Amino acid sequence: MRTMQNSQGIDYFVILVALLAVAAIGVIIVVKSSENDKFAPIKAQIDEENRLMNIRVLSREEG
Repeated sequence: MRTMQNSQGIDYFVILVALLAVAAIGVIIVVKSSENDKFAPIKAQIDEENRLMNIRVLSREEG
């Protein structure tokens, strides 16, 4: 009878650990997503500045 209770206890422990891992991964994904949304306007501004400053310098070949 004891081995039956021990086996069920381990099964519940594994399920609990798996649920906690899934919850932690979900929280990390939500936080990373909100960070990307928060910095999107800044990234767009930097991309626009880089586009405006992207000029080509043509070098003269001296020979």
